[in-house]
Amino acid sequence: MKLHHYIYNGVLLVSLTLSTASCNSMFDDAPLNQITEETTWTNSMLLDEYVNTWYRNMSNGFDVYVFTMSGFGSMSRFYLPWFGDQILCGRIDWANGGIADIQRGNLSAVTNWAQQQWSNYYTQIHNINEFLANASRVEDADQRSRIEGEAHFFRAYYHYMLWRRFGGSLIIDHVIDPLVNAEKTPRASYQQMVDFIVSEAEQAAQLLPVSYDASNVGRVTKGAALMLKAKTYFWAAGPQFQNKDKNYLGFTDDQSQAMLGKAKTAYEDLFTLNAYSLVPITATTQDGIRDEYRKIFITKNSQESIFEVQHSDDGDYANKFGHRLDRYAVAPSYTGTYCAFTPTQNHVDEYGMRDGATYSSSKPYLNRDYRFYANILYDGCTYRGHEMDMHTTGSTKGADISPYGSTTTENYTRTGYYMAKFLDETQTIDNNDTYASKQNYIIWRLAEAKLDYAEVLVRLGDADGALTQVNDIRQRVHMNTLPSVTLDEVLNERRVELAFEETTYWDMFRLGTAMEKCNGSSNPLKKVSIRKMGSTLIYSISNYDIYAKDNFKFFERDYYSPIPWSEVKYQGIEQNPGWTEI
Repeated sequence: MKLHHYIYNGVLLVSLTLSTASCNSMFDDAPLNQITEETTWTNSMLLDEYVNTWYRNMSNGFDVYVFTMSGFGSMSRFYLPWFGDQILCGRIDWANGGIADIQRGNLSAVTNWAQQQWSNYYTQIHNINEFLANASRVEDADQRSRIEGEAHFFRAYYHYMLWRRFGGSLIIDHVIDPLVNAEKTPRASYQQMVDFIVSEAEQAAQLLPVSYDASNVGRVTKGAALMLKAKTYFWAAGPQFQNKDKNYLGFTDDQSQAMLGKAKTAYEDLFTLNAYSLVPITATTQDGIRDEYRKIFITKNSQESIFEVQHSDDGDYANKFGHRLDRYAVAPSYTGTYCAFTPTQNHVDEYGMRDGATYSSSKPYLNRDYRFYANILYDGCTYRGHEMDMHTTGSTKGADISPYGSTTTENYTRTGYYMAKFLDETQTIDNNDTYASKQNYIIWRLAEAKLDYAEVLVRLGDADGALTQVNDIRQRVHMNTLPSVTLDEVLNERRVELAFEETTYWDMFRLGTAMEKCNGSSNPLKKVSIRKMGSTLIYSISNYDIYAKDNFKFFERDYYSPIPWSEVKYQGIEQNPGWTEI
């Protein structure tokens, strides 16, 4: 029988070979193939190293890059959630490679990428199940209790990730060794996925503390477990998943109101912890508000943070878990080398006006939402002491839209904007292959929980309760409060406050708007071109041709990725609709 290589991991400690941010000196005296199970479960340092891989494999965080991997396709890994309609890839070789293949729905590229995700998640689930099967052998009771909490959290988390990407998946809650028992697993229904993930999150919440001391900051907490529970109900309530023909694609009836009610209670349980608060902004000027808001996203584990990917504090990219976001995203004026991620005009249009101001097409960047100035670099703004020049005077391009480096095909904005959110103005940008950026990637923060809750409330008919949550978010950035709020206004507030964060990508899936938002025919990605005529600036908005109809596609099948065909055949399960074997 062919070894079933997605669910079963034949080497118990294979995950120990993966890179982590912790010290590996404990392995110096013994080769990995000589580390026994008994040693792992009874050695506290080895056990923590084992657990670290659950953290390391949950997300690449800001470690984003694309390169050719021979024999497997055009990409190794990249941060797919950025590539909705708020931001695009401006690096031409990437845009013509793996990213473009995904965005235009290339069957082979999507299938290969999905296989990577499936394999990674089930490898981690297998390792978690190995620990839970051997937890009684851990001698330190405190460590055992903590890791049991982490294990239940991550078993829920990895199933949650599979569920969002593949629909009802295979619930694996014990060690499966097909060499001993050729066990097969059916696809779970949506209700079964909800029940399992919630149960695991609840067990985690019972075992995990509300907070840790400084030496353990970054570990999952009770709050993270409650957030996962709430997000599960929130996802299940999505309009896209009601009244489906197959129970693994959603509910066969409409469970949205029931799921919203459970989500409401789960978010309230999270808030009752009183463990998190919005980072206050005390400045009152536009520049001051901008700077303090930006700081939220480069401050590790702030009072607002519920769960983060912990990038190494020294930014060591070569040996630990630093990343290269600043190098990839910053403008060439600051020696950025790629300009890989640039905001679209589509996203800029989502920022409203402040204090009753009226929009002017001749002065489009005046009196906008304060978060616009924090998140976006635009023509005429100042960044790192440099005034951004993104307009053309006569035939002369401004410094920030002129090609940079050895080629004229990349390395400057293609949309008329640069990204500022997440970037660290103090970061040195150079070609050092060892040291790069260090800011953490935030998975969940309180602002997201409050906006989730606001959406839940407005869908349940409590617009006043939703208004309170939305105005809390707006007041933090000194935006005027709203007198009332609709569902559309809540959703737009999400797209502004959570700009470029993972949630904006997944919102399109659960809301059923991905067919509209991720297709160039219905939502072409747009850019701005600015020409100076005398003392007047003329702003022209047009489609960005690379992401027009042929290169920006989302098919109905894309709501769920293809399950690896070897898994479909081995388990005897149905493939997600619309996918064919290659």
